[in-house]
Amino acid sequence: MSWRSTLTLYLLLVASQPLWAQTEVPVSAVAPQNCSLDCIRQGRPECEYCRVTGDDIKKKVGLSSNHGCIPWPCLELLGDEDPSICEHYVQAPDDVKVEFVREPNPKSDTVIVSWKPSHYGIAFLRGFQVSVQALGGTAVACQLLLFSRNVSLSAANAQTFYKSDPFPGLSLGSQYAVTVMALPVPEQWDKFYQSFYFSTRSCAEKNGLEQCKRDWYPQHIEVQQDGSVVIVTFNLAPPIMGIRRYFCLCHGDGKVKYTDIVLDSLENKTHHSFQLSDLREGTNYTCVIAAKEVDAVRKRFKISFQKAEILPSAPPSLAVVLAVCLALVAVFGVLLTALMCWRSKVYRKKLEGNPEIDTLYEEKDTLKEAVVLPGNRATPPRLLICYSGYDGAAHVKAVMKLGAFIQQHMATHVCLDLWDYLSVAEEGVMAWYCRQIRESDFVLVICSPGLRQRYDPDVTHNDNVDLMWNACSCEAIVHLIGEVVGGAKARGEDMSKYMAAVFNYCEETDIPTELRLAAHYTVPRDLPLLFSHLHGVALHRPGSYLKINNITEEGYTGVPMGAALHLAIQEAGAALNGKQQQMEELNCGRVYA
Repeated sequence: MSWRSTLTLYLLLVASQPLWAQTEVPVSAVAPQNCSLDCIRQGRPECEYCRVTGDDIKKKVGLSSNHGCIPWPCLELLGDEDPSICEHYVQAPDDVKVEFVREPNPKSDTVIVSWKPSHYGIAFLRGFQVSVQALGGTAVACQLLLFSRNVSLSAANAQTFYKSDPFPGLSLGSQYAVTVMALPVPEQWDKFYQSFYFSTRSCAEKNGLEQCKRDWYPQHIEVQQDGSVVIVTFNLAPPIMGIRRYFCLCHGDGKVKYTDIVLDSLENKTHHSFQLSDLREGTNYTCVIAAKEVDAVRKRFKISFQKAEILPSAPPSLAVVLAVCLALVAVFGVLLTALMCWRSKVYRKKLEGNPEIDTLYEEKDTLKEAVVLPGNRATPPRLLICYSGYDGAAHVKAVMKLGAFIQQHMATHVCLDLWDYLSVAEEGVMAWYCRQIRESDFVLVICSPGLRQRYDPDVTHNDNVDLMWNACSCEAIVHLIGEVVGGAKARGEDMSKYMAAVFNYCEETDIPTELRLAAHYTVPRDLPLLFSHLHGVALHRPGSYLKINNITEEGYTGVPMGAALHLAIQEAGAALNGKQQQMEELNCGRVYA
């Protein structure tokens, strides 16, 4: 059958329609049984709805289960005694749900997927294939669930929920795509699977704030002015968390005031108070307080510092005045010495390598104000990323990490062929790209040395052969975009939809001639400029600037997805340099020969 050869294109299944809410799996859902493939083929009654293990497939069919999430040929699983059982069409399942179940590991989550079969072709339904994949990654967990050979469902079964086995080991605070496919796979590929996105719970949601240092923040803050100082009282983290250091950061009057808070002991203390001095009268301050942990959540509060009121009182007696003067003279020298030491210590602390404080003081002369993104867009901008797979798997990994970073931290919906394998195989590479170019708000072409090279099918490559289809099509895509950009330039139309970018291990000369008219950026240096382009906001205006957290060249590695992008860029740069050195050595060898 023609679809068997085409199915080898599948290495993973990715979501095609987003759905972020999780719902509970019905209690009455039918769970898979533990039975063998022989039992399913023989149609025994105790094997009505069964899980099929990879070892069973390898033993009975002779195929290894490490081929990714490829739909297995129906006849090879159920036997070819009656070919008609695998020739009919069944439609995609409905009402797919995800439920979190108990997972003893505090660093991961476990989910169970449930669904209802469609009533279209339900009499010929042979089973389901369920997969879960992390966005931005290539690992896929698959489960194959089959009905007994003699089972034929009726229309009434379309209201019955079926569920999968647990999918364990999912990282907390991550996005995943789940796909449920109806079997057998039809000859005409149309609506035979159902996919959507879901997010695992955060550490605080799963384990409680007490077990997650960076997710804890003070919930109760009390501010009280006492003369020329302000006393701030806040609740401490539970002792089990072992947090002994906090910090407070206040902005006001064009200055930044940083206060380091260190606790001597955690015993029998639920709250702590500290003083803020040297505040300017009549000034409103915006402050944050948090545990001094990496990526800790900050609690915001405000201080309105008023002029200290001096209450009238009776004039003091002469004896009191003399006693006070003598005391002041006695301690003046000690206080002056202590003050000089304290100011010297504070000055040295400000010079220490605290990147957040350094950045704030460097920019203290610039006016800071809140900038709201344009509100005329009902949904996040849609960005299509095009690239060349000719530069190897490391470069493709960097592209994939960049797409995940943009989607998570730049409020943008990213379209990438690596995340939509089913649609690419269903429509064809060029048809998929043409549709995405029409439907996307922006198109970003990642340029590299491989993008400028014409792919020659007669030349043997050492790279992953599964990426070669991309290398074959990238030249046509660049020409297509180049024609659109050139036409828009000639007609005086807006060309902001199309952009080109290079990683810092590539050169600007790697941008093809067809794309020189489009805006081009260098990643990660120009991430703020890319954000400005996608959302139509200005980074600089007279007397003010737009500061975007976690996407600057200095700060993007402070979040997990940014750190993963940084590591992928380094690995891709090293791989590309090694490849170029091998090419130079090969060329030198040919010259000497």
